[in-house]
Amino acid sequence: MGPQKIEHYTHPDQFLPLMPGGHRMGPLLERASDLTRAAARLALPAGQVPKRQLGDLLRRMNSYYTNRLEGEHTRPSDIEKALRGDESRDADIARKQRLAVAHINAEQDCELHADEVGLETSQLYSGVVIKWIHSELFARVDAPDQMLVDGSFMALGEYRQRQVAVGRHEAPLHSAIPAFMDRWSSVYGKVRRGEEAIVAAAAAHHRLAWIHPFPDGNGRVARLHTHLVLRAAGLTHGLWSPLRGFARTDQRYKLLLAEADAHRQGDLDGRGNLTERGLVAWIAYCLDVFIDQAEFMARQLDVGQMRERILQALTVEESTKGSGVRKEALIPLHYLFAAAPTLTRAEFKTMTGLGDRTATALLSALLARGFLASDSPYGAVRFAIPDHALRFYFPALWPEAVAEQDREDRPRRALS
Repeated sequence: MGPQKIEHYTHPDQFLPLMPGGHRMGPLLERASDLTRAAARLALPAGQVPKRQLGDLLRRMNSYYTNRLEGEHTRPSDIEKALRGDESRDADIARKQRLAVAHINAEQDCELHADEVGLETSQLYSGVVIKWIHSELFARVDAPDQMLVDGSFMALGEYRQRQVAVGRHEAPLHSAIPAFMDRWSSVYGKVRRGEEAIVAAAAAHHRLAWIHPFPDGNGRVARLHTHLVLRAAGLTHGLWSPLRGFARTDQRYKLLLAEADAHRQGDLDGRGNLTERGLVAWIAYCLDVFIDQAEFMARQLDVGQMRERILQALTVEESTKGSGVRKEALIPLHYLFAAAPTLTRAEFKTMTGLGDRTATALLSALLARGFLASDSPYGAVRFAIPDHALRFYFPALWPEAVAEQDREDRPRRALS
């Protein structure tokens, strides 16, 4: 695209267009319609699958991927240890662990708050919400983790008070940020529901990153905001997130974000100050990511295939010395996944077809190995997703976690 012209941005007209022109909207709206159909197909099992357990897993995965995009790579096992309060003695690993846990908790709390107050998609497009997300993300880390590269400390949920450049892009003057955010809010918050709102979610992600309202954390804020918008629009059903897709195509994500920063490239590139062609390419990429993630998760949650995956996991566990797990757990485990949120312990044991003593031992083994979870020593049991079963249950969902767990389990399996 040639060298980027340096310009001081002081007026919201300088980041137009905020949406593609009519002649370029058609193909994007068609892809957005494809997403609504993919989301509708995913909704079919959404009321049956254990969304609570999947939500916990997805938040850990989202934390891993969004921080990896920022160059803050943390091993999945380090995230698990941090959630148990086991912080590394290595200062850098410990800092990354805290960032990971902060994102997990912030994502969960933002989702819960949005549900409790009934935030609609349009209401998520406000400077107040963006400041809230920023504060939620970084209020949970230690003060030293809030230090910026210049030695100052981050003001949580407050717009930056100095100039920054991101690559070749000179962000708007800090004094003009409120005006840019007001325009961002007024345009995207008023887009009607449906396919156009999906296009707006993708466009808003770039334009928020372009404004760069905070001294640090803008990428994480933009990604979490997009996650919340798609969720509020009823497209994810709490079962997928764009963060995984962004990170697994990280080079393209970063390239298209940067290319959409460029100025208009001639009379055929829209009528705004910024490139319309670059914005369209970015939106098309986002729509492809959204559709891919929705379709991928629908395949992962296929109830028929899940039965075979559970059987594979139980078979391996049964062959592992000392596990106490048996294949007779297949029927109640699959029932918990596909049809019921919980079973009493007596119901679970009856469904195994085993005698009471053997079924009780099996139940204890399943709880110990993480195949089941319960809120009390004698309470009902629910389906759980232990890390060591990821390679069977959802083999392609979080391959980095699967590979790491496989390396850790190899010595144990070798002794069986």
